[in-house]
Amino acid sequence: MRNVLLHLRIPFSLFLLPVFLFALSQTSFASASQAWWAFVLIHLFLYPASNAYNSYYDKDEGSIGLLETPPPVSVGLLVTAWALDLAAIVLAILLDLGTPFVLYLVLYGLISKAYSHPAIRLKKYPLLSWLIVGLFQGALTYLATVQVLSHMEVPSLFSVRHLLPALICTSNLWAVYPLTQVYQHDEDARRGDLTYSRLVGIEGTFLSAAVFFTLSFVGFLYYFLHFGSVNSLIVLTVCMGPVLGYFGYWWWRVRQNPTEANFRHTMRMNVLASLGLNLFFGILCLYPL
Repeated sequence: MRNVLLHLRIPFSLFLLPVFLFALSQTSFASASQAWWAFVLIHLFLYPASNAYNSYYDKDEGSIGLLETPPPVSVGLLVTAWALDLAAIVLAILLDLGTPFVLYLVLYGLISKAYSHPAIRLKKYPLLSWLIVGLFQGALTYLATVQVLSHMEVPSLFSVRHLLPALICTSNLWAVYPLTQVYQHDEDARRGDLTYSRLVGIEGTFLSAAVFFTLSFVGFLYYFLHFGSVNSLIVLTVCMGPVLGYFGYWWWRVRQNPTEANFRHTMRMNVLASLGLNLFFGILCLYPL
């Protein structure tokens, strides 16, 4: 049971909390209880199910997502992944969270399984898997959260007001996701997975992250100047300054010694990025600027 709980990697799922908080900060939600349930179903059911499913088929021996030494996997992990996915869908229906949100849960669950299952294994296609992870964990999750919080009609989501922040979330994930693969090149090579990070190499991984971090900031700049305020940009700079500083420091270390592209630096980068964005969006939720 302990091994199953470890492979759910619930704390790792919370690294994606900024997407939810961004949507929450930009939405007039209709029901506080439904907002809480949306959070629970995404972060405590959907994401852990995806983590468990991925762990079952990968059977990692090296460090992965907060687990420096992953425990052995069993069929119980696969059963747990399916149970969490089905429970999320059933609860969304019973709680009347709406058909679009239920469809989001179903679609995300199916894609996460296609990502890992050996019969399809999207993970072995570097560009496709990178695109899918960014779009589903970023844009789709942002839009699904806005929709379920506000009970908005789906066509209304297709405007700059909603699509731009959704794309900012995707850009952030396109920057960060390859960094989570940069220390796993040997493990991925052993399984025959050509990940995006392996494809572009260590230097290319950092360069790609720098490009998409820059695009994210440009997106934030445009979005808050048109739909928010300069104060939001000031707070964003303060919250994310340490993250960008650490990223630059880590990149410099890696250029001196490629072995610095390791698990511990990756986890520090993830924690800093998550804390910085969570702090920023948390402030926006509590004190709209």
